[in-house]
Amino acid sequence: MHPEAKSAQADLINLKRKIDAGANHVITQFFFDIENYLRFRDRCASIGIDTEIVPGILPVTNFKQLQKMASFTNVKIPTWLAKAYEGLDDDQTTRNLVAASVAMDMVKVLSREGVHDFHFYTLNRSELTYAICHTLGVRPNL
Repeated sequence: MHPEAKSAQADLINLKRKIDAGANHVITQFFFDIENYLRFRDRCASIGIDTEIVPGILPVTNFKQLQKMASFTNVKIPTWLAKAYEGLDDDQTTRNLVAASVAMDMVKVLSREGVHDFHFYTLNRSELTYAICHTLGVRPNL
């Protein structure tokens, strides 16, 4: 739900208005709970939103920055994710590996659920997203 929305239902109705006015795709904010994304996609379909709902994937390279962003956007940080970053404040290499692993796992699960397109929030760190895509088999056309 958008952080400024009055309710989840009001937010969904507003999204439907945007689609009806001509928007042809939807990109979600970043998230970590795949089940919530799937429920949102189902709720969209139930009110006639038939465009693809592109999931926003955030490879987390800085957990403190994530906590700050999550507080602004009402995104819940799961306990398992917080535990994965414990003790890594001074270990950028391992944080990058955790970030890549989580992002790749999310893409693989979402792909099995029929998702074809993904939006990566790179936060000006495109090299990590490039490596994630490369590992997933996405290559530039040469």
